[in-house]
Amino acid sequence: MGLADAIRASKRPSLLQVGKAAIATVAAWVAADWVIDDQLPVFAAIAAMLVVQPSVNQSLGKAIERSIGVVGGVLVATVLSLAFGDQGWVVILAIVVSMGLAWAMRMTAGTANQVAISAMLVLALGSDSPSYAFARVVETVIGAAIGIVVNVLIVPPLPLAPARRDLQLLGGELAASLDRLAGALVGTRTPGQLAGLMVEARLLRPMLASAEASILAAEESLMLNPRRSAHRQDLADQRALLERLSPIVTQVIGMTRALVDRYDPTIVEEPTAAAIAEQLRRASHDVRLAAHLADVEPDPPTSVIPALTSHLVVPSPKSNHWILIGSLLEDLRRIHEELADLE
Repeated sequence: MGLADAIRASKRPSLLQVGKAAIATVAAWVAADWVIDDQLPVFAAIAAMLVVQPSVNQSLGKAIERSIGVVGGVLVATVLSLAFGDQGWVVILAIVVSMGLAWAMRMTAGTANQVAISAMLVLALGSDSPSYAFARVVETVIGAAIGIVVNVLIVPPLPLAPARRDLQLLGGELAASLDRLAGALVGTRTPGQLAGLMVEARLLRPMLASAEASILAAEESLMLNPRRSAHRQDLADQRALLERLSPIVTQVIGMTRALVDRYDPTIVEEPTAAAIAEQLRRASHDVRLAAHLADVEPDPPTSVIPALTSHLVVPSPKSNHWILIGSLLEDLRRIHEELADLE
């Protein structure tokens, strides 16, 4: 990993997200300074800045994590300062004790770090009085609450577009893989072309994982989101489509593997292979239709009607092709069942 990769993110947050974090930080600073007029409201500003997350649900989780961490750190700092005074080595001891306490209580990494950081800041910036410790806890709660409110009121994030985009990309590539597989059954392929066919089919796995991650993020963003009622059904439909496409991805990769492993140039002379290729093209049409792609076959009026409507009945294949034909037919049957449920 280069230096640029270590310090630069692959994708920057939206400018709206940065603006919301800035607004929450300033509001928390002003509010905490007005409520608690004894120290600069550093804890409130940090809490607000960290709590503004890509989803309201994540904001709530970060607020709880931050608050618990600060309470734990403040308690550790207060106890140690009362026991040992304001010696410089007490700060080091507080960090070690905080880390041990977080480990013993099985806290998350974020909460554990917050305990240690809060203990260090209280001892470095504050005093050994219980009132100071209590003020820092209140200050943190104010900052966390303002962060949540800002995230809810100012265009609460709802990443449905990335989920829909990744799902359509998956549907488009899955349909293309079906078309490529159909082409390999009716046209002779070289070993290099077969290897490329396998590589392209395997690329469906990361695309499936990406679509799953995007939909999961969208589902998480719906929780506690005031705009969730208007988008819940849309996201449920996307989830249902993903669950239907997922086994088809498995079948397509398996069919491609079988073709590559048992390929014989004479397969193009097998009548059943041509029939299977036609069914694969119909399946490709139906996948595009299910994924709501705009380029399904715009000219024929029947393009909006599912094409894979019946099982394929074939005669016995030639002896040297029956294993491959049988394998393809079984996977095609499973694809047919998944697509039938989408109609």
